[in-house]
Amino acid sequence: MSVILRFIAAVTVLSGIVQVVAPGWILSLVEGNAAASYAFGIVGFFMALFGGLLWQSVGSGIRAGIFWSGLQKAGASAAVFIGVYRGVFHGPVAYAVASFDGVSAILIFVYYAFPRST
Repeated sequence: MSVILRFIAAVTVLSGIVQVVAPGWILSLVEGNAAASYAFGIVGFFMALFGGLLWQSVGSGIRAGIFWSGLQKAGASAAVFIGVYRGVFHGPVAYAVASFDGVSAILIFVYYAFPRST
């Protein structure tokens, strides 16, 4: 499970960095409103931070970091689904992003709930 969570962490860091550097491009993938580009870049910055937190927490067993990373993923999933519902995002990529974050949150919370004994 730690390998899966490290993969999620890496995807979160990388997608967050891309979102900071090229928010307009990412918005075009999710068919988002271009006016949200600046805010989208800020969200990407925090995605990168939480992905790094998850990576470090899985490697060192920092349970609080795992928990907070799970909350970030759950919140991100909800935010994107709400964005689709409200017409901010459109298309299959938006649903895929929301679903990835939702499944990631579930996996993170399962990992948190059932820690490995060392």
